[in-house]
Amino acid sequence: MNIAHDVSLKKYNTFGIDAKASSFVSVSTLDELKEALSTTTKRKFVLGGGSNMLIKNDIEALVIHINLKGIEVVKEDKDSIWLEVAAGENWHSFVMHCVNNNYGGVENLALIPGNTGTSPVQNIGAYGVELKDVFDSCSTINRKSLESKIFTHSDCKFGYRESIFKNEAKDLYVITSVTFKLSKKDHNLNTGYGAIQEVLKQKEIKNPTIKEIAEAVIHIRSSKLPDPKLLGNSGSFFKNPVIRKELYDTLQSKYAGLPVYPLSNEEVKVPAGWLIEQAGFKGYRIEDAGVHDKQALVLVNYGNATGDNLWDLALQIKDEVYKKFKINIEPEVNIVK
Repeated sequence: MNIAHDVSLKKYNTFGIDAKASSFVSVSTLDELKEALSTTTKRKFVLGGGSNMLIKNDIEALVIHINLKGIEVVKEDKDSIWLEVAAGENWHSFVMHCVNNNYGGVENLALIPGNTGTSPVQNIGAYGVELKDVFDSCSTINRKSLESKIFTHSDCKFGYRESIFKNEAKDLYVITSVTFKLSKKDHNLNTGYGAIQEVLKQKEIKNPTIKEIAEAVIHIRSSKLPDPKLLGNSGSFFKNPVIRKELYDTLQSKYAGLPVYPLSNEEVKVPAGWLIEQAGFKGYRIEDAGVHDKQALVLVNYGNATGDNLWDLALQIKDEVYKKFKINIEPEVNIVK
């Protein structure tokens, strides 16, 4: 195991923040991971694809970069297939592996940045599909005891961009692989989102395949969201807030264009991007920290923004949205202090 020191994390986080790790090691096997977790370094920070995080400062810790690779068929029957995917596999590459093999269920999640191992933590989702819809289980290692543990679907306590790994199990386990249950035929296609319907209509596709849905999603995301390789970002920075229906009714009488996604008789979800745009932040920029000019939900690093610069901007947005709408918007990304 080769531990390096004073390592820039710029290429390991999609915001491109040039923070440094006091110590750094990349692990490619479970034995290397256990060895890294066993070191006497007091603080350890586990790093996946770096796509759902904002690093505010240098990290005084042993940063353990998860580089486990592999996709394995663990079970299949005439209708379904179960794939175990190592934590270090790129998420979009995994999605395209499924699409190209006609395995259905993850096509709506194409082009989401990051690695597979962190996907259950956030219960990632897009265009009507969430990770929990295809999740079977995940394998983990306890950070202290080094014992292995499998988390089933119910164990994970999935919610909207939530899981046990963001709450009571936070920082207790390292996810080493995720097993997905995917369809082999008679796919349950999710084309309900208007943007997908528009693309399919433009292409005159009435009975789409999972590949055509994935291509539609890629087209939509590419037109709205910047490529992290070209412009530092972490995708959606804020969660879409869930509010009481009474508050929505009050706001809707004032803002007729306020979109809504009903959840129950009492609650609805409204798009944070719309709220941020209405608060005047779309395309807003302070030096190198900014809000994307095509999608107000995305904060961007134009080159040399620090984590603190972006966090200050996020707090400014949060305050203004509350002043205007009396709605609290919360970060979807993890803030690393």
